[in-house]
Amino acid sequence: MIETHICQQKTLQPKQSVRFFLFVLFVLFGFINNTQASSVKELESQKINEILFNIHTYYVDDLALQNSKYIEYNVSQFERLYSKLDPYSKYLDKNELNALFENTNGRYTGLGIEVDSIDQHITIVRVINNSPAKQAGLRAGDIITAVNNQQLENSAIDFVAQQIKNSPNNKVQLSIIRNNKQTPLTFNVSRKQIKLTSVTKQLLGAGSGYIAINNFSNQTLHEVTLHITAMQSSYGHSLQGLIIDLRDNPGGTLTSAVAVADLFLQDGLIVTTKGRFYDSNQTFYAKRGDILKGAPIVVLINENSASAAEILAAALKENLRATIVGSQSFGKGSVQSLIPLGDGDTALKLTTARYFTPLGESIEGVGVTPNVAINQTTLPQTNKAVIIKNEQLEQSTAFSTEELADIQLAKAKQLLSMQ
Repeated sequence: MIETHICQQKTLQPKQSVRFFLFVLFVLFGFINNTQASSVKELESQKINEILFNIHTYYVDDLALQNSKYIEYNVSQFERLYSKLDPYSKYLDKNELNALFENTNGRYTGLGIEVDSIDQHITIVRVINNSPAKQAGLRAGDIITAVNNQQLENSAIDFVAQQIKNSPNNKVQLSIIRNNKQTPLTFNVSRKQIKLTSVTKQLLGAGSGYIAINNFSNQTLHEVTLHITAMQSSYGHSLQGLIIDLRDNPGGTLTSAVAVADLFLQDGLIVTTKGRFYDSNQTFYAKRGDILKGAPIVVLINENSASAAEILAAALKENLRATIVGSQSFGKGSVQSLIPLGDGDTALKLTTARYFTPLGESIEGVGVTPNVAINQTTLPQTNKAVIIKNEQLEQSTAFSTEELADIQLAKAKQLLSMQ
């Protein structure tokens, strides 16, 4: 039985940077997702026949199974079949399943940092507000050299995540190099449950507003509505225009993306999903009512805008509701569903459908094409508010003025003022 539909966040290709939130187990916000992450031995402990049945029944493509009755399917046969699944399909153990649910509901347990491997250094590129890391004083640009005195030279990000996850009593000691100084700083941080906000806002002046949607969770629709209402209250009237920033948004839930699109559309098709199982074939239409009452919208996308972000961008573009600015999006056009397994503690995350834009196009491997193409280096999410305010926050000192020059946003503002 398919319980939850996820417009799964993207998987980066090898040429792209590897970036993670450090979760209890990094499942959704992390961009790497490997079908072979769970060992065959792990899968053997589950009912292999049940997993095979689910693949045969629900998977988007009809994979030929050598044993049609799924009886005594040996390990090598099973491994070959499992390897045929796409990168977004995966067996989830108990911890991974719990982490997925936490993330979808806008919370996770961790330090509250996003890291990237830059020049073979584990570098913090984002610190989440109201997180243990923020409270401890960690900043974007800090290089992590050791975790609990374990040196990290040439270490992979998954190794770093494991060291943090396995810290005794959830207490983590980080050694940090800041501003190229040789003497490391020491920070003691506790892993805690963090409430994630998926949307941030900013008044632009002249009656217009800006929201950045970082991901699509069950809370996103509420947050978007709340922020727009707050901006309208500040002006004392409806917004005269809105910029929606979807850059570096890796995706999230299908239902959230559809609901946000519906917020700005009076009518029209939002997205269609198609798969082999009958429940995978769905069509989503907008209901009457536009929160902006027809005020112009400009949407920002880039090469890291994926999945649910692409659904929103395509829906607004093809319904002629918004102008899209930026670079070609990632091109992730499939939908995953959670299929609980018999023990109740594990699940199969399986690609069950592909989605199609209002004009019937698939963006798989192609992406959404902007109306106004402007290429630019990806900006950390935390710097977006800095750019809008034209001021530099303390934690942004690690980034140069050139890196903070957001020509895509400048163009979006210009287009908004002209409409």
